[in-house]
Amino acid sequence: MTWIKPSFLWMMYRSGWGLKDAGQSRILAIDISREGFEWALAHSCPSHPEESMSKEQWQTLKESAPVRIQWDPERDLYLQPQTHRAIQIGLGKEAVGLYVNEWIQHITDVTPLARHIHDLVSSNKLEEAYSALPDEIEYSHA
Repeated sequence: MTWIKPSFLWMMYRSGWGLKDAGQSRILAIDISREGFEWALAHSCPSHPEESMSKEQWQTLKESAPVRIQWDPERDLYLQPQTHRAIQIGLGKEAVGLYVNEWIQHITDVTPLARHIHDLVSSNKLEEAYSALPDEIEYSHA
């Protein structure tokens, strides 16, 4: 499964500001079409079963949905968990094909930005760090 992580700070948490793993040291911002994003949401199921579901219901739902949705605590500049959550979108085989061949519109290497913000946080220049964060637009269903 390939995961879309729309939250910059959650991605910084997951990647340790791009410093966590030498083999995964680049941070890429991948812009996808709104249509692709909405397709993923429309063809998704939660990553964990609802309490009222039987194992059989959960298995059937997972098998029929090419996308998983997971909500994890958002992160602050110190990468500490917040009370609100950030969406993670897991793409299975069918969805990955669409993602790669149809949805991607632009790819930007934001590694220098991630390192810059990390340096600001490390120097306790939090206002500058917040100002440097990329704009994140809250999704609203049209």
